[in-house]
Amino acid sequence: MYRQRRYPPRRNFSNRTDNSNKVSQDLLWAISSGRSQNDEITAPKEEAYNPKHRFENFDICVELKRNIERKHYTLPTPIQDETIPAILEGKDVIGIANTGTGKTAAFLIPLLNKVFKNRRERVLIVTPTRELAVQIQEELVGFATGLSIYGTLCIGGVNINRQKSDLRRNPNFVIGTPGRLKDLIGEKSLDLSVFNNVVLDEADRMVDIGFIQDIKYLVGLLSPQRQSLFFSATISGKVKEILRDFVHDPITISVKQQDTAVNVSQDIVKVISRDKKVDQLHDLLIQDGFTKVLIFGRTKWGVQRLADELLKRGFKAGAIHGDKRQNQRQKILDQFKANQLQVLLATDVASRGLDIQNVSHVINYDMPNSYDDYIHRIGRTGRADKKGVALTFVD
Repeated sequence: MYRQRRYPPRRNFSNRTDNSNKVSQDLLWAISSGRSQNDEITAPKEEAYNPKHRFENFDICVELKRNIERKHYTLPTPIQDETIPAILEGKDVIGIANTGTGKTAAFLIPLLNKVFKNRRERVLIVTPTRELAVQIQEELVGFATGLSIYGTLCIGGVNINRQKSDLRRNPNFVIGTPGRLKDLIGEKSLDLSVFNNVVLDEADRMVDIGFIQDIKYLVGLLSPQRQSLFFSATISGKVKEILRDFVHDPITISVKQQDTAVNVSQDIVKVISRDKKVDQLHDLLIQDGFTKVLIFGRTKWGVQRLADELLKRGFKAGAIHGDKRQNQRQKILDQFKANQLQVLLATDVASRGLDIQNVSHVINYDMPNSYDDYIHRIGRTGRADKKGVALTFVD
């Protein structure tokens, strides 16, 4: 159906979306075999990737190349190496890659170049979470320095009137979440028919959290004359429903080799008793090397209660979840990124797409609901060729 480009070696990967009620087979095996905490489960090593291009060789404007150099980018990641030329050629692209592989730069760089050459170009970027939208906006600002290209952030949890005002200036980029975009459309502040470039980022996550009808609605309002870019870690049946109307004669670029990052060591922590569980966590956090720890819990209430307990015990900790206002969530996230907090606690709102540098450990304090949730949680560590550790508490 699609023309497909893969980077070597060509390996099949499992579509685990249908296993939504299962956690990692490796993890289950470790639990059933009674491994101790120091017995690691490490993914096999991948072959070194030799990129076909350097950033300086891409057919993009000099001004953009300078900004890329300022960000200390030299060699593109596989998804960037394969995707950027295809987007520059004006093709629709389906990009399939693990989290943490540089997908944001893969679409921002060629789209910024396109807008720089023609200021009439408009770009809509749709993401599943507010945090990911903010992150993409921050990346846009960095790549667009000195180019006089601006973007508007359209997400919930903040004043909609400011967003309406920003949209009246006709920014080249609009980055938003489905719910707020629908609100702005309903209030006649946003006209999707004028956008001739569209990106659906982390599309499988949008489907997972119930946005499929919203996405179909947004896609139906777009101009048929457009370049469409679609990024996802998996392509399930429901995701294919969106693809049918979204892309036209696309190139599929898959750089996904396996579900887990090669440099993430996975392990379990056996819970002695529920009463002692927080004490076990305490004993871990005071060990050497637990410098920047992301802890996942199942519920908003449970995450906040655990954060309060860690604060009482003297840890620098903060929590992000759906009951906090967006400015509170962003402030805590920024503090964690800036190493002002040792521990960030979160529900799965933070498990997809966020690029947080140097996370030493991911701890699943509560078991994830599905295999995919597990993979996306532990994908917050072991990024950019650095080592990481993922620990899962098991009753």
